[in-house]
Amino acid sequence: MRRNGFTLLEVMIALLVFSLGLLGMAGLLAVSVRTNHGAYLRTQATFLAQSMADRMRANNIGIWKLAYNDTYDSTTAGTTGTTCLGATSCGWAAVATRDKLIWSNQLASFLPNPSATVTCTTTGTAPASDVMVERPPYNGQCTIAISWNERALQTGQSDQTANLTWVFQP
Repeated sequence: MRRNGFTLLEVMIALLVFSLGLLGMAGLLAVSVRTNHGAYLRTQATFLAQSMADRMRANNIGIWKLAYNDTYDSTTAGTTGTTCLGATSCGWAAVATRDKLIWSNQLASFLPNPSATVTCTTTGTAPASDVMVERPPYNGQCTIAISWNERALQTGQSDQTANLTWVFQP
């Protein structure tokens, strides 16, 4: 008499194939999560570069005086204190100091082990007056370079350093 149905061997082979498929899906999910996090960090770096560029455009004399040219990392972050927070007016130097401190804090908050440099160069002469009124546009070029640590896509590999370079004319 013949019996129809699965043997124990067939069930075990089907279970093995199914398990290997699940392991492959789990690995794919892990790589997907790491890739998504890397994209999030690149978005944050782009946001931070644009934020500093906007701060610099608002303080044109600070750019002319090269007040923003500096290296930024977690050690330059600190408390903002009372610099330019009250109703009193602030000069270009105080505004630049405040902007640099706020940006250092944002770098340390949004990116893992960040470091950044801001470098501006000019080809003209700075305005004679430090008064923040109508002044000639900045005729140079600024570069914001940000780097941070990013986890490797595969387990067992060392972390990678990611970089973003933003070149603009304020």
